[in-house]
Amino acid sequence: MYSDGRGRPRLERSRRPGRSAREEILDAAAELFTAQGYARTSTRQIAEAVGIRQASLYHHFGTKDDILDALLWGTIDDPLRLAGELLTEDGPAAPLLHALVVFDVGQLCTGRWNLGALYLLPELRTPRFQPFRLRRGELRDRYAALARRVIAESAGPDDAYDLPFRLVESVINRRSDGEGRLADQPWIIAEAALRTLGFAGDFAALRTLTGQRLRLTDKVHV
Repeated sequence: MYSDGRGRPRLERSRRPGRSAREEILDAAAELFTAQGYARTSTRQIAEAVGIRQASLYHHFGTKDDILDALLWGTIDDPLRLAGELLTEDGPAAPLLHALVVFDVGQLCTGRWNLGALYLLPELRTPRFQPFRLRRGELRDRYAALARRVIAESAGPDDAYDLPFRLVESVINRRSDGEGRLADQPWIIAEAALRTLGFAGDFAALRTLTGQRLRLTDKVHV
């Protein structure tokens, strides 16, 4: 038995990244859910991947659904917060939307596991995950609000407001398929999103502004 001072005794030393047993459980579950599927993964397998007893896992999460829920929320909490902050700012909307897309695509690309792929699980259509669906819808609405501002400023197509959100989530399939250089995707998708809205300004200046903004807020490294 081992103890790292972060909870109940373990069967073996930690072999997962994370500052707590909860974070280790989430990392193991993320790997198993994305590699072999949610339905085929048991809480016993997750506990074994962490090196703890199954009973210890239930000390942190009541059910497997609770683990999935935590992983899902982790993909939208920060983008949703950033989008809310950006919507309160005055001035041109293109730099704001550019920063949001770069940040959101960056976290979808650079996470240890491709958690966006979990959005396609049939389990997400059940009432259990309605709060997550509503919050993801709220993120989509915030994207649309910024996009509409860009369209108004750029005389772009009125019906293109939903394209930035769809382009952001397209990186999930690209990552699954192993296509493209993931490090370049935040910048490529951000530029594509603005072009679809009619923006034809200085993208080099936007990249500089976004780099400064995201480093200053310590939200992403670019």
